[in-house]
Amino acid sequence: MASLEDLIPTANKLQDVMYDAGIDTLDLPVLAVIGSQSSGKSSILETLVGKDFLPRGTGIVTRRPLVLQLNNVAPNSPLIKEHHGEFESSVTQANDNTSELTLEDHLRKNQGFESVDRSEWGEFLHLPGRRFYDFAEIRNEIQNETARIAGKNKGISRIPINLKVYSPRVLNLTLVDLPGITKVPIGEQPADIERQIKNLILEYVAKPNCIILAVSPANVDLVNSESLKLAREVDPHGRRTIGVITKMDLMDGGTNALDILSGKLYPLKLGFVGVVNRSQQDIQSNISVEEALDNEEAFFVRHPVYRTISTRCGTRYLAKLLNHILLNHIRDKLPDIKARLNTLIGQTEQELQTYGGTGAITKENRAGLVLQLMNKFAARFVSSIEGTSTDIGTKELCGGARIYFIYNNIFGSSLKSISPTENLSTRDIQTAIRNSTGPRPSLFVPELAFDLLVKPQIQLLLEPSERCVELVYEELMKICHNCGTPELARYPKLQAKLIEVVSELLRERLGPTRSYVESLIEIHRAYINTNHPNFLSATEVMAGIVDGRKGGKVQSAKKPDLEDARQSIAKDLVKKHNEDSSPTLTSISDSEKNRSSEAFSDDENDSSKQSKDSFLNYFFGKDQQGSHQLNGSTEEYNLNSNKQRVTDLAELDKLHLTDGGQNIENLLPQMSEREQLECELISRLIVSYFGIVREMIQDQIPKAVMCLLVNFSKEIIQNRLVTKLYKESLFEDLLMEDQNLAQDRQKCVKLLETYKAASHIMNDIL
Repeated sequence: MASLEDLIPTANKLQDVMYDAGIDTLDLPVLAVIGSQSSGKSSILETLVGKDFLPRGTGIVTRRPLVLQLNNVAPNSPLIKEHHGEFESSVTQANDNTSELTLEDHLRKNQGFESVDRSEWGEFLHLPGRRFYDFAEIRNEIQNETARIAGKNKGISRIPINLKVYSPRVLNLTLVDLPGITKVPIGEQPADIERQIKNLILEYVAKPNCIILAVSPANVDLVNSESLKLAREVDPHGRRTIGVITKMDLMDGGTNALDILSGKLYPLKLGFVGVVNRSQQDIQSNISVEEALDNEEAFFVRHPVYRTISTRCGTRYLAKLLNHILLNHIRDKLPDIKARLNTLIGQTEQELQTYGGTGAITKENRAGLVLQLMNKFAARFVSSIEGTSTDIGTKELCGGARIYFIYNNIFGSSLKSISPTENLSTRDIQTAIRNSTGPRPSLFVPELAFDLLVKPQIQLLLEPSERCVELVYEELMKICHNCGTPELARYPKLQAKLIEVVSELLRERLGPTRSYVESLIEIHRAYINTNHPNFLSATEVMAGIVDGRKGGKVQSAKKPDLEDARQSIAKDLVKKHNEDSSPTLTSISDSEKNRSSEAFSDDENDSSKQSKDSFLNYFFGKDQQGSHQLNGSTEEYNLNSNKQRVTDLAELDKLHLTDGGQNIENLLPQMSEREQLECELISRLIVSYFGIVREMIQDQIPKAVMCLLVNFSKEIIQNRLVTKLYKESLFEDLLMEDQNLAQDRQKCVKLLETYKAASHIMNDIL
């Protein structure tokens, strides 16, 4: 179990581990230094380190974040001695191999390693294993590394430079030096430099685990402090902001910052600290940092206003305060970091499993792997159809639910949208009836006409039935292409082969399914079963027609002129026909005539009964012996029909002579009332029978598709995959890994190792 003083070095180790892996997901506690250009940020950092090591100049000097880790080491620390041995070994090896020495090694060889102060040095994470004992070289390396990434102009980069400083004269701290806030671009600075710098600073200070070190010069009004303004955006209550007032010795005479340092003017929970920076003249005069610290301490002790708070001012006090704050902050945040780390480890392990885990593929286990992936693919195919898949979508119908929708919505609606008499006009029915009678006039409505007319209507059910099969087939193909798993995506050739085999199986089943559907339609067309229990009887149909016509007569009574004219014409035709008719037609007895006249009586019950019997006997010849005992209305219809046929024949002869027989159908005369009754009867019977067949088709087609296509594919898919692909000669090619996924898996493995290493570090202190 590590002590409290080891918390900062432990956090630094975690930071190093994350940096090596190139990740930043733990939000480790850190101190971020922000301030305007020339506000004294660099002077504070150099004073904390005790060395001049930061680049200086005009404009933007800090163009990349500098992550500065200060590590306190004892003079007898093993780190110094271990590196001493490594240096001697490297020099000996270099001499033996006559290889080129580094500048550092060359100086040590000429001046002697013991003459170099080995208690203070710096290390860059981008140069692992190399120590910089000369801090002027550290400054040059920072400049070179900045130019390498951010370029030689005044552009900035968010990629940090990580510098670790080891010294017995520093306290354990971790700080991030960020570019100075600027308002106006000058020289070669980009036009949007202010926005770039602000976004870069916010990347660090917006994190809850970041302690903000807001630097403001004392010779500028606090209300104009850019650092405090930016800190307030992310820390409005001032709970994690430390205010640092620099250049205290440059304030105008008669003014002081006591109210600011006391927290009366701008309250911050962590307070304000006043410091005195080394002036440019001190730097040019080579005044050491230690001497500058003494001068700073004397300034506050001798100052008439600040001497009362001199123990809480100065860079030495600031270093202790920052160390204390950072220790407490790390201690408070480590449990959350530990929990976050465990979560990341679990998530990364799950992600790694999606890439197939870390197990290597060998000749011995590849057969089992192929079989396992096949079984998973087949199981996902079946579960998608049955609706038992664990990753069912919620945005749209898919799988079995989509197939059900095809059966009940798409297919059902398509059948209902078909009119039983679609493309079948009254003239078509009349023509079919006449064609069915041949050269003789018909005494009854021929049943052959009903067969001729209803069969093409049944054929209309074929197209939506075939479309239903195609839609289910397309959905099964879609399911097949969506059955891949993350493990299977690792082997694209195997996945492609699995899809190919199942697609071939579905194509094989499409042909028989479609043929069977066509056969169902042909079966219904092959035999017209007029004895079906749901088929309307001719009596019911004729009764409905008669009732409808009687209702029409009642309505037509409102138009006596048209009705009288129609009756007058009908009587004239009957009279003329009786005069010219043959003895057979004129031999109707008086009793029959009286009976026919009684058919037009107002007695509804007698009329309805006589109409049903007479129409049924007449149109379908159920009682041929009584066919001559017709009522008056039927006789009139027959006479009118005969008369109309004579007129039709005369018109046809005339048309044939004058028009060569062209457009005969277009010039057919108007139908007689008897023919209208015949057409209406046939039309109603077609509607009745078509409804019966449509209902059976709507029930039989989904059953056929499920049996021949869906269920068959479900039952045979696994056997087909094993038969086609489970072959030793194919394993090597099938298990060829996708290169991109292989790289992703390697990254995932490295990430998991990083998290576990960080967890091991955390276990030492928790």
